[in-house]
Amino acid sequence: MAAGEARSRQYLRRHRLPELLQRLAALLLHHRPERPREFLIEALEQVQAGRRAQGEYPQLMDEADLAAMFSLLDVVGQGHITGAQHREALKTLGLSTKDLQFRDDDTVTLDVFKEEV
Repeated sequence: MAAGEARSRQYLRRHRLPELLQRLAALLLHHRPERPREFLIEALEQVQAGRRAQGEYPQLMDEADLAAMFSLLDVVGQGHITGAQHREALKTLGLSTKDLQFRDDDTVTLDVFKEEV
């Protein structure tokens, strides 16, 4: 791999740009706004405000969506899923699992799942 390409990849990872772009694309497809550029500007402003602790990040899913996703993972209705299931759900949503503190055999409740997502 060329040095320039390696620096570019490092830059993208350091600023978590692939995750941001995936999230923005998912928001666009979920909401399908009439004015997508304005929608993206507002979403980026929300991200910026969220980082300054002045607001919340733009959300793709609400609590009901998260509960439905959890119930799909908890097929027998135990009230919890495994850490491995949790990790895979985060990956499916395009979220980072780098700092995840759960082992594969740990149990994750709905409340914890919502908080993590």
